[in-house]
Amino acid sequence: MKRILALLLALLLLPTLAMAETTFDGAVVAGDAVSVTAPFGGTVSAFSLRAGSKISSGAPVATIGTTKVYAPADGTVAGVFAQEGDAVESVQARWGAVMYIMPTNKFTITADIEKAYNSSETKYVNIGETVYIACSTGSDHTATGIVTGASGNTYTVETTSGTLMMEETVNIYRSADHASTSRIGRGSVGRTQEIAVGGSGSILRLHVKDGDTVERGQLLFETVTGTLDGLFATGNEIRSDVSGVVATVNTSAGATVNKGDTLLTVYTMDTLQIEISVNEYDLSAISEGDTVNITFNYDPDRPTQLTGTVSMISHLSTSQDSEASYLAYVDFTPDDNVRIGMTAVVTTIDEDKESFGE
Repeated sequence: MKRILALLLALLLLPTLAMAETTFDGAVVAGDAVSVTAPFGGTVSAFSLRAGSKISSGAPVATIGTTKVYAPADGTVAGVFAQEGDAVESVQARWGAVMYIMPTNKFTITADIEKAYNSSETKYVNIGETVYIACSTGSDHTATGIVTGASGNTYTVETTSGTLMMEETVNIYRSADHASTSRIGRGSVGRTQEIAVGGSGSILRLHVKDGDTVERGQLLFETVTGTLDGLFATGNEIRSDVSGVVATVNTSAGATVNKGDTLLTVYTMDTLQIEISVNEYDLSAISEGDTVNITFNYDPDRPTQLTGTVSMISHLSTSQDSEASYLAYVDFTPDDNVRIGMTAVVTTIDEDKESFGE
């Protein structure tokens, strides 16, 4: 009998293998949100994202409406002094305009009624009326034009067709056959000034180049407010440079934004963690750097198993009770099914630990 008792005592004193495993309830949380900002300013013409939406890097966020500048007259682009990305104000300060248009009506006649036929009708000139022009010195130069301005006894005519010579003197008629009784005056031929075309902001797109023929109302270039980083932009569609979940939305269609304004914030997927609460009596069971198992039960029939690493255990208690508890965070790589706020169970991985019976 004494032998049996001695054997039992010896067995109790032998080291035994105890499998330690502790579980903690947790939830998916995100770190600080990353801002997606406007690279230039303008009015938001399209925006459809909502908080909670998933977004990928390179996905469109918003479309910014541009200010469009059109040709003020038919003609030829006589000079383009800007490139896409340039600040319009800087270009205009140096060159006077973004570009110039040489009007199709390249001759302007400065005239008066002194040589008009002596009648009340020919002594009064109407703005907008079509007139016919012929050289007064006997050459065969003729043209057709339109009265573009009148003040007192003087008026101006821009040619719409025909051939004239600079500085030659011409008679101006109301009839196409140049009848003397329709003569409304005489003038001198000069050049029509190029039309300066400008704007404000930065040039996003140029639609014409030097030497192009344009029609009145044709799109010349588009601008946005603010300066363009790197002197260029790929377009007026703003794209996200991060992947994750939209945390907040700070704009909407129709809103005006300035360069650098935050359009939305995004919780990036690489900042997702499992937050757990550790009771002070369980602190010995878990340590920073430990590898743990994570179980998601959003599909009860097929629980999802992942692994993670304990990245931090707080030194500040979150409990006001007699038993202190501490927040801990587990880093992991989420799959496409993981969502912020989703519950999870974190389990420490079994390790061989020696314990001695008492």
